[in-house]
Amino acid sequence: MLSKAEEKVMKSRVVPLRIPEHLDELAALNAQEEHTDKATAFRQWMHRGAAHYVLRLVAEGRISIGRAAELLNVTVYDLHHQAEMLGLELGASAEQRKRSRALAAAEAKKGR
Repeated sequence: MLSKAEEKVMKSRVVPLRIPEHLDELAALNAQEEHTDKATAFRQWMHRGAAHYVLRLVAEGRISIGRAAELLNVTVYDLHHQAEMLGLELGASAEQRKRSRALAAAEAKKGR
C-alpha cells in the first residue's frame, strides 16, 4: 500500500515550460528565503493559483465545492478555510439567501 506522499508523486507529471527570466529570478529568491528549491517554489505558486482559480469558479457557481475539493485533492473544509483567507464567499450570497427566505415564507403561507 502506498503512502499519500507516494501517491502524489505517482500522480504527478513532468511538463516542460518556458519560464520568463524575471520569474525564474523571483523563484530563486523565494526558494532561498523558504530554504527550498526553485521547482518547489514554482509548484507552490501553481498550487496557490489553481486553488484561487477553483475557488473563484465555486463562488461563481460554475462548479460544486465537492468537485473543487476533488480537483485540488483537499477537503471541503480546507476549501472553506482558503476561501475565507482570500475573502471569497462560497455558496449563496446574502441577497440570494434573502430571496430564498422570502420565497420559503410565501410558500409556507400558501400551504396554510
